[in-house]
Amino acid sequence: MHILLTNDDGVTAPGLLALKQALEPLGKITVVAPARNYSAAGHRKTMHKPLRLEPAYLADGAPAWACSGAPSGAVALALLGFIKEKVDLVVSGINPYYNVGQDLTYSGTVTAALEAVIAGVPGVAVSTEAGSPPHYAPAARFAARLVEAIGRHSLPPGIVLNLNVPLEIKGVRVTRQGQRVYRDELVERHDPRGKPYYWIGGEMPGGLPDPGTDFWALEQGFVSITPLQLDLTAYKAMPELETWIGSDL
Repeated sequence: MHILLTNDDGVTAPGLLALKQALEPLGKITVVAPARNYSAAGHRKTMHKPLRLEPAYLADGAPAWACSGAPSGAVALALLGFIKEKVDLVVSGINPYYNVGQDLTYSGTVTAALEAVIAGVPGVAVSTEAGSPPHYAPAARFAARLVEAIGRHSLPPGIVLNLNVPLEIKGVRVTRQGQRVYRDELVERHDPRGKPYYWIGGEMPGGLPDPGTDFWALEQGFVSITPLQLDLTAYKAMPELETWIGSDL
């Protein structure tokens, strides 16, 4: 198996190294990751300026490529032709915080895996609550088990697996995307010249632990595996929308 490895925390992030080392026994690993931290970059792609790739090295001496663009751009660049060999799977991570609920729309970790699907390659996004000091070993080991299983069974076309791994694992659940509860606040401050500037602050977000969701699984100590797709259509809303559009428009 040829695995393209990326992340959103930058090529020097310890989670990337842990994931690379766990996946090495499964095949060839090519690392193309952002040169800097792109957390919460979302599905961002650089179109207005050149992208650059520079040789880099992980902490264990393994070679990598550092991309000037965001995670999805790094994946696109690799799969569009920079990597000459066929890539069988793109794995993104390990993110040091869970990516659940609406986080998926913000997450560079997840959107890097979604970019793979756009290019016709299966994708896996890996996240954990790494803690302090960060501890990536459980997530790395489980990600390797999942990738090995994908190699045996394959994924349906167009599917990304969003993997979230607790530090202490009681079991595994296939889940649906849950609902985040954000507690954002706008913080206004003033610079030395009196001009206002703003932070988006507030308490850490929570989530609704509805049974069967990613939040619920992680709260119970289970690994959460959520299959994702790029089709965002709200199918249940279509009949009602067609009714009033037909009468009013």
